[in-house]
Amino acid sequence: MTIHDTPPQETRAERGRRALDAIDGQAGRNVVDALADIAPDFATYLFEFPFGDIYSRPGLSLRDREIATIAALAAMGTAQPQLKVHIEAGLNVGLSQAEITEILMQMAVYAGFPAALNGLFAAKEVYAAYAGAEARA
Repeated sequence: MTIHDTPPQETRAERGRRALDAIDGQAGRNVVDALADIAPDFATYLFEFPFGDIYSRPGLSLRDREIATIAALAAMGTAQPQLKVHIEAGLNVGLSQAEITEILMQMAVYAGFPAALNGLFAAKEVYAAYAGAEARA
């Protein structure tokens, strides 16, 4: 999966919206929608910087970027909602549940067992929801 083919004259925000849709799908739109009444400008910042500038760079595939993101969010231990969004994003860009589980288990070595456990429990919730959504499709 790639988002590096930028149409001419595409703005950072437009590129970011396209990237967010490709990576996070409905989960990303839910985050943006949740910001609409409290901080709509923050949604623009999300489109422009993380997705329009960073995720859209060449050099790493979206799959590789999600591996790094899942690992970082799990290691932080304080970002469960974002970790769940990016576990789903990992599935969207081609990571398997087994690969995501291994990423989270690896965090036990560098971030500790509590971070790994929290990540694994977050993944369990996402896997169940993802399976339910696929069954309904």
